[in-house]
Amino acid sequence: MTGRVLAFAAALVCGIVLACAGLAGVVFTGGSASANCAPVQPASQPAGQPAPSAPSGPFPAVGPWDSTQVGNAATIISVGVQRQLPARAWVIAIATAMQESSLHNTSGGDRDSVGLFQQRPSQGWGTVEQLMDPVYAAGKFYDKLVTIPNWQTLPLTEAAQAVQISALPDAYARWEPDAVTIVQTLTGLTGGLAACGITISAEGWTQPVKAKPGSGFRTADRPTHDGVDLMANRGTPIHAASAGTVSRVRCNATDVRTGQPWGCDRDGDPDLTRGCGWYVDIDHPGGVVTRYCHMLTHPMVAEGQPVAVGQVIGVVGTSGHSSGPHLHYEVHVTTDGSHDHSSASAKDPVWWQAAVGAPLGLEPTTSP
Repeated sequence: MTGRVLAFAAALVCGIVLACAGLAGVVFTGGSASANCAPVQPASQPAGQPAPSAPSGPFPAVGPWDSTQVGNAATIISVGVQRQLPARAWVIAIATAMQESSLHNTSGGDRDSVGLFQQRPSQGWGTVEQLMDPVYAAGKFYDKLVTIPNWQTLPLTEAAQAVQISALPDAYARWEPDAVTIVQTLTGLTGGLAACGITISAEGWTQPVKAKPGSGFRTADRPTHDGVDLMANRGTPIHAASAGTVSRVRCNATDVRTGQPWGCDRDGDPDLTRGCGWYVDIDHPGGVVTRYCHMLTHPMVAEGQPVAVGQVIGVVGTSGHSSGPHLHYEVHVTTDGSHDHSSASAKDPVWWQAAVGAPLGLEPTTSP
């Protein structure tokens, strides 16, 4: 990364931190509110206060991403802020660059692809020299992204694919958790990173995904099915149905032929695999527990972490005992506040979500 780009990214990210400091608490609110999808603008400097100085050293490593890679992500964020785009755009762009170039500003790739987004001069993205400038490349990605109808409400992988037209259209979803982590680390922002359009009931609940229910709760042909299957596409963000604390993050997938772990970083099988795949349990006030199964990749949250209603905790996949992408969603309720996670406390999620003003289905519905 050139010194010019590094300074540009560092200075703007410093401004983003100031802008986002007061934003996180207003993105998810109660009383039948919707997620705030407004753009985040750099904060103006208070009168009499010195301007923040850009960091002089390299950006920190974040998980498996080294300082150079994180610096390139900071540039992507900075261009998004300069264009007054919301945080969701930054996450989509970073996840795309993770898939295309591993966040390296590479001079070579498939055919004539170059740069962070592996854009091709022959396809009209710009000259090689232009596309090797991360600021220019990020700007061209955003130029196309904002022309995609409803891009803010699309699953990340669909929005990215609409820009990139890749031979691997589902590949972008796996990078969403890492992209969110980098944005959170660099900016301090915790809200607004998910797809927009989240509706929260007066009781403080929302749909985990907007999707048609499939296999239901303890049906005649599946009497031990303790939840409901929500038929969402692979890569669809999964939202915490209400505020609470993450109590479990696990991989639960066993090969029925051997009794050995099947693994959760690959698709499961309805006949050969048992278990919930990647899953999360969240404990809520009043002895309520929600469970989210079959995630595509390692969940975005950790055990003991508080989560807000509507916060993205993972993405839809088909790990574990599963025949195709969907979210298996469970609700457990106890009267003694014990947060029992077992089958004995399971309730029909369709009934529960209707009772708390956030019925399951394709369209969000506020409480009466």
